[in-house]
Amino acid sequence: MLKLPASVRLDEAGRLWPALNQSLRAESAQVRSAAGTELHLSAAELQHFDSAVLTLLISAGRVCAAEGLHLRVHEVPPKLQELARVYGVAELLWPELLS
Repeated sequence: MLKLPASVRLDEAGRLWPALNQSLRAESAQVRSAAGTELHLSAAELQHFDSAVLTLLISAGRVCAAEGLHLRVHEVPPKLQELARVYGVAELLWPELLS
């Protein structure tokens, strides 16, 4: 399972995306080779963030979709859930939490 770092803020997102994108693509290949349909990403360590994390997560979801996989984000902090709800993207990121 891939993991988000403890901090994802606007000034860090540009540095974080290339490594996350590369990790997503490598993990996607492994998941597909095992006939999997979901790529798992943990947000458990995430403590300091702003709306930039939403951009990273939406971009990660797009990479997974392009690879034929569904991104499943685990251990989502309540404040991140609320931020996604305020921005109107919660349904895109974790529909399973809303049902």
